[in-house]
Amino acid sequence: MSIRAGVVGAAGFAGIEAARFILGHPEFELVAATSNELAGKRLADLYPNFEGVTDLVFSAHDEAQLDTCDVVILAVPHTAAIAQAPALVKAGVAVIDLSADFRLKDPAVYEQWYQVKHTATDLLAEAAFGLPELFRDGLEALAAKHAAGEGVLVGCAGCYPTATSLAAAPAFRAGLAGEGPVVADAVSGVSGAGKKATERTHFCFADENVEAYGVANHRHTPEIEQILGIEGRLVFTPHLAPLDRGLLSTVTIPLGSASVDQAVLDEVYQSFYQNAPLVTVLTDGKQPKTSSVAGTCRAHVAAVYNAHANVIVATCAIDNVGKGAAGQGVQCANIVFGLPETAGLDLIAIPA
Repeated sequence: MSIRAGVVGAAGFAGIEAARFILGHPEFELVAATSNELAGKRLADLYPNFEGVTDLVFSAHDEAQLDTCDVVILAVPHTAAIAQAPALVKAGVAVIDLSADFRLKDPAVYEQWYQVKHTATDLLAEAAFGLPELFRDGLEALAAKHAAGEGVLVGCAGCYPTATSLAAAPAFRAGLAGEGPVVADAVSGVSGAGKKATERTHFCFADENVEAYGVANHRHTPEIEQILGIEGRLVFTPHLAPLDRGLLSTVTIPLGSASVDQAVLDEVYQSFYQNAPLVTVLTDGKQPKTSSVAGTCRAHVAAVYNAHANVIVATCAIDNVGKGAAGQGVQCANIVFGLPETAGLDLIAIPA
């Protein structure tokens, strides 16, 4: 029997990408795609790439029978997931949340950065963090709970934290990093800002323009610090570039007392990701490119030893809508249901 899947907020970039992955999945069946604004319209009417693939129509959020699904992906703004997740988990559903609502383990930190009270702290304590390459044990524990008939919740990592942490984590977990600030500069495509155009993301403003934003106060800062265990040390600066999709993060990591050269660094990274089918470590001077992972849930990572400054410069390229959101959600769902984590996910980027 197929695994019944629903996507809440399916009209947005992350939601419709989740629908695309599910429609191509060997085990999942897309039975619900919600959007209050588009209720009653076919997915293919809004996104013609679905013509000949599905005749499913968008349903209103309160009309979809989501509690009859086996898995529901929440592609909704923060606070909306807090309102919807508890009832679904209680109904025995595996909930995969792409928002920020269940990522930060300390509700006080969430309330500080998102300026809203967390009203589901009991569920927050039970949620697994959705970044499989770094927190697989938590997802596998949920798989056992769900197999026993319990509803479970995954709070998927954000796009910037995913790329930044995949770049930096091997160095930190190997004990190579020293004290002092960790500097992360990241560049994202416009789709990361969501479907609704603003004065920053409208074509006429975004085209032929690169700019920093959220300088010194971006909400993904505490999430990256939580993942890497570097509270109070991260200098994170995101940038918007005139790309549809794609994200590149460059992280400068101060070295500690450990002796490091390029050969050691390559071995550390290759060993760390040897069992991660969606992460490729580049060596021999090769650097990650967003075009190399476009449309996929893959990540390309490289780490270079800078002897002049005695730092590691680690880089990671992902598709911000794929590995940064929808693809990672499907990857986590695969693990929760005991499937190969690559099931239903495109593994080869569009070459040109």
